[in-house]
Amino acid sequence: MKDGFIKVAAGSIRTTVADVSANLIEIKNRISEASEAGVNLLVLPELALTGYTCGDLFFSEVLQKAAMNALGEVCDATAGKELLVVLGLPVKHRGKLYNCAAAVQNGQVLAFVPKTHLPSCFGLYETRHFASGEGLEDAEILFRGQSVPFGVNVLLQHDSIENYCVGIEIAEDLWAPSTPGEFLTASGATILANPAADDEGVGKADYRRLLVKSTSARLLCGYVLANAGPNESTQDSVYSQHHLIAENGELLIENPPFGQANLVISEIDVDRLAGERHKYTSFVTTPDDSCILVPFHQEVGKTTLTRKIEKNPFVLDDKAEMDMRCETILQIQSMGLKKRLEHTWSKTAVIGISGGLDSCLALLVMVRAMDLMGKSRKDIIAVTMPCF
Repeated sequence: MKDGFIKVAAGSIRTTVADVSANLIEIKNRISEASEAGVNLLVLPELALTGYTCGDLFFSEVLQKAAMNALGEVCDATAGKELLVVLGLPVKHRGKLYNCAAAVQNGQVLAFVPKTHLPSCFGLYETRHFASGEGLEDAEILFRGQSVPFGVNVLLQHDSIENYCVGIEIAEDLWAPSTPGEFLTASGATILANPAADDEGVGKADYRRLLVKSTSARLLCGYVLANAGPNESTQDSVYSQHHLIAENGELLIENPPFGQANLVISEIDVDRLAGERHKYTSFVTTPDDSCILVPFHQEVGKTTLTRKIEKNPFVLDDKAEMDMRCETILQIQSMGLKKRLEHTWSKTAVIGISGGLDSCLALLVMVRAMDLMGKSRKDIIAVTMPCF
């Protein structure tokens, strides 16, 4: 976490639908692997403890209680570890069942966050089994003798790194016109964790990738999405284990659809994100009084980077894309100069040629501007200024 780099991971499990014990073993394995890799934040899929496609088995109190008991064992698996784990399970509260994410660290559940937007289309019928968490704030759930915050307004805040703040939205929440992430990032979250079970379809992976990248760009945040895998469904829906980690519009790493990686790991630069938010005056961080800040502690130490830092970030490897970018730059400069020349009623344009790259580019722009105005290139007066 040194210098603002937070090591994050999206993890997969080999889901056995409605077999909480089998899923628990898989979850413990991912926790151990992530902890050994020095991960600070691990995100696992939606309803990871039970499986997403349990159908009417979600009505079973046996399954509900088994999931909560297993969450206690997840707590035990994190005891003595600073790793923050976000994973999904069904949670019952005041007679209603919620599709929730639990944030677990060092033997404790820090918070429960319910899903806001429940799909009931294309073969998904969550509203049959779950209640929406919309508007649910300031609630608490008693877990292992402790009151745990329960609501959509929870933020997980590192106790000494101001810019390290995690918000949680779940699966469909990302696809909605107005997302929980908008409120969470405006309230200070620099990383959004999304435990998801998003089924696959033709072209859907491209759209999912676009959503994650554009959301991280629009909300100036890091985004970690962990998706359910092919073993999730016993029905006609298929899940592809498509994990994505993005930062400010850039895709850092992904497990492509049906890829085999159990963990994908990268580092999110929260200090860079905070700096970008300072630059963009339209992004206003206004912590809401209703927000619940849950502090957590992780030692600040050296972070070994796995992400690629481009030596020349503006020089693209793809020649076609690089050519297109250079053409765009020339077009912008030429159109700008054309307007200036027309506005000042200039009959000629004078340029000093030093022999360097800057004046060469300026001359090329001037030629293009004259062409765009329909004027002769002879109206350009180039004065050479030779050196030694």
